[in-house]
Amino acid sequence: MENLIGLLIAAPLLGAAVLLCGGRRLDKAGHWLGTLLAAASFGIGVALFTDMLGRSADDRTLHQKLYTWIPVENFQADVAFQLDQLSMTFVLLITGVGTLIHVYSIGYMEHDERRRRFFGYLNLFLAAMLLLVLADNYLLLYVGWEGVGLASYLLIGFWQHKPSAATAAKKAFLVNRVGDMGLSIAIMVLFTTFGTFAFGPVFASVGNATEGKLTAIALMLLLAACGKSAQVPLQSWLGDAMEGPTPVSALIHAATMVTAGVYLITRSGAVFNAAPDAQAAVVAVGAVTLLFGAIVGCAKDDIKKALAGSTMSQIGYMILAAGLGPVGYAFAIMHLVTHGFFKAGLFLGAGSVMHGMNDEVDMRRYGGLRRYMPVTFVTFGLGYLAIIGFPGLSGFWSKDKIIEAAFAKGGTEGWILGAVTLLGAAITAYYMTRVMLLTFFGEKRWQPDGHGHEPHPHESPKSMTLPMVVLAFGSVFAGALFSLNEAFVKWLEPVTSFEHGNPPLSAAAITASTVVVLLIGVGIAYAQYGRKPVPVVAPRGSLLTRAARRDLYQDDFNHVVLVRGGEHLTRSLVYVDHTLVDGVVNGTAAAVGGASGRLRKLQNGYARSYAVSMFGGTAVLIAATLLMRAV
Repeated sequence: MENLIGLLIAAPLLGAAVLLCGGRRLDKAGHWLGTLLAAASFGIGVALFTDMLGRSADDRTLHQKLYTWIPVENFQADVAFQLDQLSMTFVLLITGVGTLIHVYSIGYMEHDERRRRFFGYLNLFLAAMLLLVLADNYLLLYVGWEGVGLASYLLIGFWQHKPSAATAAKKAFLVNRVGDMGLSIAIMVLFTTFGTFAFGPVFASVGNATEGKLTAIALMLLLAACGKSAQVPLQSWLGDAMEGPTPVSALIHAATMVTAGVYLITRSGAVFNAAPDAQAAVVAVGAVTLLFGAIVGCAKDDIKKALAGSTMSQIGYMILAAGLGPVGYAFAIMHLVTHGFFKAGLFLGAGSVMHGMNDEVDMRRYGGLRRYMPVTFVTFGLGYLAIIGFPGLSGFWSKDKIIEAAFAKGGTEGWILGAVTLLGAAITAYYMTRVMLLTFFGEKRWQPDGHGHEPHPHESPKSMTLPMVVLAFGSVFAGALFSLNEAFVKWLEPVTSFEHGNPPLSAAAITASTVVVLLIGVGIAYAQYGRKPVPVVAPRGSLLTRAARRDLYQDDFNHVVLVRGGEHLTRSLVYVDHTLVDGVVNGTAAAVGGASGRLRKLQNGYARSYAVSMFGGTAVLIAATLLMRAV
């Protein structure tokens, strides 16, 4: 079965190569080829998963080495793969949800003349993400990491004729380069410390490294995770990334890209476990981001940007859990998988709404769509109930466990983290209820566009609704299935290890608290948007609302501190270069030139001048000799 691992990546990679290089002759069938190869990768993943289930827990790690990539004395790097319980979880999520998004895209991109290229980019995205999670060493992981960055750039800017889309793609690419520098530095330090890139030898030798060096490595890995997973302070690209086609948003937010940071931290758990200061930094980043994203999501009228704030917040929960170490690793991945179901369903539902509303994204121009789009309403509604943690649905099982793990941190820190996670749950219930009410309830508020065309909302074709129905089943049942006899925790325990925490409150008390804050959030949203008419034009709002609309001034901060700071630094360097460096160089040249010009005048070709010079020199020598004797 080891020989099948490479085929997981080869199938979508082949699709990308054929679709991007095959030319227009594939325009009519390219979308089917891309979808078929994504489904083939999923089928291979299922076969490997079935085989893995038949093995004992200690015999589930498979390796496949294709060839030696860099054989230079002690600098050895292989193109080799490692399939274990952690990477298998990601394989099934990436290929399963990815295939559903391919199917959805057949209908969504039906009238786009560049559809073949779009499916080629989707296949490239899957291949890069699969390489990232299947690599058995950090250097090969870095190749997949950069491949994901490239694919996201191509897909976010797919409609590059729109200046906003082109700008969003560049922004995502540049912000992620900052995080990628962290990963590249971490890999360099890893190699100089352990002499290898491979996961196994690195993790086995962690005890031989100093805590300071491990902390430096872990902090650089955290910086990389912040970039890919849109965590503070590298979160500014995620909202703008909604300029890409909606299937891209679903793929980035549910199955690829933003999950990469959570994978990196969890995979590197041995390093973080030995660097408690870095673990504390991970927890802090997750806690801040889960509130940051939730607050931003409360004020967005663009349905996709509201969901983008939600993703930022939910990934914050996962990062926080990963920072808790063995107590939280399994729950971070569990929430990642359940989030993959309901967030993909929510984004595809948003795309379905846009499809029926002439691409309108302003929720204030929706209203009452449940009567026109019943399938979208039901599937989106189930995703909504799952993400707010409604009892029994997927989000309830996974997010509650993270809240319990936060309380289990112990002491004052545990109470603070528990309160933060509960507050985040309340805000999540508020902004997601707001999305539901603005979109599907109340009276219709849509208006004719600038050309006098009024939307005629209607249900999407089956190629779009069928994936939404499948994802809705995952939103409802996945969490309960994973929690049955702690199945998911036991599945991951051989890779991530697991420790039972000791929260100061009972599980029943924490569950009751989450239900209470959920009801409070729903109630406040209903009082504001369910009982009152919704104005088509958003009111000015409070200071916090205005700040949230501007993403809590994250772009303003970046502009002042980074852009303007960079401009001032550049001007200062230019000034130093012109005045000091060029001054020294040009001054030296001028001095040499001036002296040369003056000395040149002594070589005039007249014998009498030379005779006078010789006489003068002789006189000087005689005078100097007499002076020396006198002294």
